[in-house]
Amino acid sequence: MTVPARRLPSWIWVTGLTAAAIVGVGALAAQADQGAHPTAAHAAGAKPSASASPRPAASPKKAEPAAVPDGSGTGRRIVYSLAQRRVWLVDTDEAVRRTFAVWPGTVSPDSGTYVISKTLAATTGSDGVQIEHIVYFANKSGLSVAFSNAVDGSSPPPAAGKQTSGVRMPKADGAVLWTFATEPNTRVAVVK
Repeated sequence: MTVPARRLPSWIWVTGLTAAAIVGVGALAAQADQGAHPTAAHAAGAKPSASASPRPAASPKKAEPAAVPDGSGTGRRIVYSLAQRRVWLVDTDEAVRRTFAVWPGTVSPDSGTYVISKTLAATTGSDGVQIEHIVYFANKSGLSVAFSNAVDGSSPPPAAGKQTSGVRMPKADGAVLWTFATEPNTRVAVVK
């Protein structure tokens, strides 16, 4: 006499296969975690690239922040180093509140101290990119020079053959610079 085979309900098969897949993925993830991890290349004094990367290159080790350049003045100010492509937010007590790399346009302001002439919450940049946290501080070659960040957080390369004067930064840094710049008596010091 033969005994009829019992069929297992399909939900048991689906549950079993799903559990096996989760265990398999977990095992592969644990194995991958044991392997080598890529690190971002970082050379001392390296300039941010003009790629579509949303952030400047990061160092694999926590580096000491660069010192505020000499000759940037005193008091509450935004210091912008053309050579280092970096900004420092310096408070009245000379404490650095934040420093970060930036992506300059094709037209840079002259060295000197500037008064913030205008702030604008959002607009379209001369390169067609939607930007926000715009802080105007200089004019050069008929263009207004301003700090800003792209709304989408990107750092597109300057348009080929087009003069641009925006100094772009990562989105989080743009928000902090905006808040810092809108406080009274904040100046911009541009140094080589």
